[in-house]
Amino acid sequence: MSAWRAVTMGAIVGRPDARQGALAAREESRAGLRFGDVAARPTELLDLTSLTREEFAAVVGPFEAAFAAHMTLWRFDGQPRRARRYTTDPNCPLPTAEDRLFFLLVYLKTSPLQVVQGRLFGLPQGKTNQWIHVLLLVLREALRQLGDAPSRSLEEVAQRLAVPAALTPVLAAEQTAETPEAPQAPQATPPVLAG
Repeated sequence: MSAWRAVTMGAIVGRPDARQGALAAREESRAGLRFGDVAARPTELLDLTSLTREEFAAVVGPFEAAFAAHMTLWRFDGQPRRARRYTTDPNCPLPTAEDRLFFLLVYLKTSPLQVVQGRLFGLPQGKTNQWIHVLLLVLREALRQLGDAPSRSLEEVAQRLAVPAALTPVLAAEQTAETPEAPQAPQATPPVLAG
């Protein structure tokens, strides 16, 4: 019997061979970094996400609620959901709310290439991109629910900091005074052709 036939027959009969071992090793390497790996190490969680355990726990609930609301309306590819409802697959690369939030916070803090983020969490780059785009929307909505969304204007910042309305124009004037003007680029002149 040829070696190839022995290998394929071994796979069919159920005997372990080199290919099955390699496949198992590849699946094991796909497991990647998970929240459970760092949950018991508060310093490492803080280093990777900039949140303490208590802060992380406070964000998980609203984050998961926003994720569920988003996934009832949209699919991962950005298309509207039409017939089937979202359910977490048993082989999902980010199966828990904690894993999804941890994945996104690590991405936001460390700013790696998506390929690197995917390697850390056992995802291909394309799936990493999809997860990031979905989870960024979810995190923004969760922060809005918590009242911690980033302010988009000076008036919003003043309101959040409880600055009196009379000082808001003063803050705006200080901000424009502190912002240096960009240097003007020299005007490009067309080259003179000698004829």
